[in-house]
Amino acid sequence: MSRNSLERTLTEHLGEKVVGNQSVGGGCIAETRIVTLESGRKLFVKTYGGRPRMYTCEANGLREIASAMVIRTPEVILVTDQLLVLEHIQPSTRNADFMPDFGRRFAELHRHTTQNFGFREDNFIGTTPQLNTPALPCDWAHFFWEYRLLYQYRLVEQHGLARQELTDLFLKLEAAIGPLLGTVDEPPALLHGDLWSGNYMTGPDGYVCLIDPAVYYGHREADLAMTRLFGNFGDSFYDAYREAYPLASGWRRRLPVYQLYHMLNHLNLFGGGYYSQCVQLLRDCV
Repeated sequence: MSRNSLERTLTEHLGEKVVGNQSVGGGCIAETRIVTLESGRKLFVKTYGGRPRMYTCEANGLREIASAMVIRTPEVILVTDQLLVLEHIQPSTRNADFMPDFGRRFAELHRHTTQNFGFREDNFIGTTPQLNTPALPCDWAHFFWEYRLLYQYRLVEQHGLARQELTDLFLKLEAAIGPLLGTVDEPPALLHGDLWSGNYMTGPDGYVCLIDPAVYYGHREADLAMTRLFGNFGDSFYDAYREAYPLASGWRRRLPVYQLYHMLNHLNLFGGGYYSQCVQLLRDCV
């Protein structure tokens, strides 16, 4: 969308003239801008090019997290088939207890539960479709295998990246997935779905604000595993989380299988540079 077209669209929908329009970086998927309205209000605008469903899915994910009323997300201002307009969050300095507070809030988010795994709509993990709507309710091991790992593996095959080593290990994981993931009996928890250091920020109050979700209801260890995939959030975060919502025994053993989903997605999105990490995670799983 051109600059002039964007400003006309915003003026038409919001009833205010745009007086400032600044491109900002920070993402490899969407084009992002901060616009200023005549009233002085600032908005954060995302455009994804030819992917109109991504606007609605991101908006619905942010709203779902906000509905738990325990952790901040940007308010959704406007969704069309051409753009997503969000409240502009002005970053500030972290409070001294930022990470422990984050850990406690994240634990409370995971106490927001429902009956079935998945979500009311399929959405995206990056630009990859994320399947959330099984034809019938299923247990967690089946859901994670069928709608997370197997779906990603089939994409790896389509992209010509499934070497024999990876395929053999994946077949071993199929036999192991039930015993590995079927040992914890917890209700489906509301997950951010893609929580790494780039998908949270410090809000104006000095506390956490979550952005860019890939929401679904699943096992909460899947969310925590992603936080440890590219570094981690530090002891104070995890200690506060576990104090607020203790983890079931064996959680460390299950980390690699949850991290594998995201690493396979990186392999599909960014190519063979992530192949060796996928193989190592598969070895850790089986």
